[in-house]
Amino acid sequence: MDRLVYTALSGLRSQMNAQASIANNIANASTIGYRSDRINFDRVLLRGGAALDGRTLAAEEVTDADRTAGTIIQTNRPLDIAVTGDAWIAIQATDGTEAYTRRGDLSVSPSGVLETGDGFPVMGSGGPITVPPYQSISIAGDGTVSIVPPGGDPNQPQVLDQIKLVSTEGTNTVKGLDNNLHVKGGGTLPQDMEATVQSGALEQSNVNLTQALVDMIENQRAYEVQANLLKEAKAMDESTASLMRVSA
Repeated sequence: MDRLVYTALSGLRSQMNAQASIANNIANASTIGYRSDRINFDRVLLRGGAALDGRTLAAEEVTDADRTAGTIIQTNRPLDIAVTGDAWIAIQATDGTEAYTRRGDLSVSPSGVLETGDGFPVMGSGGPITVPPYQSISIAGDGTVSIVPPGGDPNQPQVLDQIKLVSTEGTNTVKGLDNNLHVKGGGTLPQDMEATVQSGALEQSNVNLTQALVDMIENQRAYEVQANLLKEAKAMDESTASLMRVSA
């Protein structure tokens, strides 16, 4: 009987977490460069004493992001870039480590740091890129950031730095809670000198809203099945208990 209860509870937990991930994908359907979560259902061994040894439950976690590219739209804004191919933009995460994103709606903060639309500093050849006062700014296809200083010659822009672009192909990267990619176990990826960007364009989220809504409905029905299984286990337990009663 307890095996049935553990199975039902595991299923309920799994479906609840999957529903949260689907809801997160839907909420980020319009987020620039967002990669939808992918849920993996696996089996784990319970460790809770001799009574539970050998039992297995289904465990779920967001193990990766859907790497499918989103639609590219033209914006003609000089600080908007759409990364092409398998390349990713290197950024500085909140904990100071290096992470990777496809979000290319860049801007210059009041302190002069080049950052993404969600506030992460963009990494260059030697750390976060700092932009001095400028008359105009541009980003080349290889990620080189150039400016024309106030009063400068538009035909002679000054090169500041090159955005660090990396390739995740063949590497062990996972999606973090900040919606960025991180190297599993820590570390950084080397710069991909062949990576390119498209200036004046943005890559949209790759979330398929229609499929996400279908997944939500299917997941909700699966949750109801697990809940009914728990009710049946309770009814069976009560029936067994009633048979064991001794009439007074």
